[in-house]
Amino acid sequence: MANSNITLWRGQESSSWIRLRTLILLRWVAIIGQFTAITVAQQYFDVRLELALCYLAIGVSVMGNMTAILLFPQNKRLTEFENFLMVLFDLLQLAILLYLTGGLNNPFALLLLGPVTISANVMSTRSTLIVGGVAIVVASLLAEFHLPLRTDQGEALLIPDMLLFGNWAAIVIAIVFIGAYSHRVSSEVRSMSEALAATHMALAREQKLTDLGGVVAAAAHELGTPLATIKLTSSELIEELDDRPDLKDDAALIREQANRCRDILRDMGRAGKDDLHLRQAPLSTVIHEAAEPHIHRGKVVHFDEGPAGDGDVQQPSILRKPEIIHGLRNLIQNAVDFARANVWVEAEWTTDQITINIMDDGRGYPAQMIGRIGDPFMRRRRADTDQRTRPGYEGMGLGLFIAKTLLERSGAELKFANGSDPYQNLSDNRDRRGAIVRVSWPRNLVDAQTGDTPVPSGANQRIQV
Repeated sequence: MANSNITLWRGQESSSWIRLRTLILLRWVAIIGQFTAITVAQQYFDVRLELALCYLAIGVSVMGNMTAILLFPQNKRLTEFENFLMVLFDLLQLAILLYLTGGLNNPFALLLLGPVTISANVMSTRSTLIVGGVAIVVASLLAEFHLPLRTDQGEALLIPDMLLFGNWAAIVIAIVFIGAYSHRVSSEVRSMSEALAATHMALAREQKLTDLGGVVAAAAHELGTPLATIKLTSSELIEELDDRPDLKDDAALIREQANRCRDILRDMGRAGKDDLHLRQAPLSTVIHEAAEPHIHRGKVVHFDEGPAGDGDVQQPSILRKPEIIHGLRNLIQNAVDFARANVWVEAEWTTDQITINIMDDGRGYPAQMIGRIGDPFMRRRRADTDQRTRPGYEGMGLGLFIAKTLLERSGAELKFANGSDPYQNLSDNRDRRGAIVRVSWPRNLVDAQTGDTPVPSGANQRIQV
């Protein structure tokens, strides 16, 4: 559910998040700045300018803004192509204005970085490359072709060729660096936002399933007594209606249906009551619950639970938090997906630590990716064998990100390694040479009885309908 929704969101272009009004406002700011700069240069610095042409270039931007305001609603959001055209228009308008006012001799030539930065932050890589390329071409042309700035006496205001080349080089380098930097940072921020949204969706879904299972379990518990009464009464009627075969059959049917209701409720409520007991469970029970959807997928899942070392510490009863169950489930799913035949889930505990190791006999994590495990939307090229064994897998890393985020929210620390790595210290069993994940908690954070947030004891409250 979370993966499908996040894929849908990623299919939307990020530029559609930007309102047209935002770019119109930015353009008004640019128009005011351009008009002010030209007026000040003309009036206070006695610079001779082609005022008619300059005001015409500015007027084109004004007309563009007015047209956009009149034709489109205030909540209009730009598509990728529309945003690209808007930014390209601003870039070319600025280029014309710089051509009329000295080219790269004009210190305001640095404003060529503006459209490139906007493009890098809100548009795709392709559009950003086009806008950046156009900006570099414009800067190169303006270095050679422009109307010179002149004073009222006709003296040309020119900077030395070395400084002119330095201006050009600085602008080109800034376009490349700022464009790449802004695009990379904004892409990572969007990816993280989308991944966190998927994490919240997954947690909400797990919470709803937990709540639903608890309600059903409570119903099974509360209905147990009336169903037992119906069964007992119908059994007595069957014994007393030997001389009324028609009524005896009806009583037998009532008993049969009561038994059926009991079985259905027992199956639906096998997790236990939605009361104080549902909020905690033995560590092994939580692990088996997390692994349940994946134990019949063609791989053998081995479970091993016990106190660490030679200790004799009682198995802890931990909090049944949705983030713990869903996070472990994602890690076990990943192990089952990549295992050749076997997955091992080992749990051990001490008086102050709880540790779970999840291992498989697959090929392990790619060596070049192991330091990035847990990053959202992490892709790598898939081999033909990967496509055959996992045809639906896209290699996005979102499942591991969700698992890592949810488990760390519960206070866990995660470590990843390959069993084939001779320097790893997560497992001593050299036969398990696939991927290894170690999840460990300080016991006081998840222990439901002696931890920092123990489940209260006492009688359960009757559910009010």
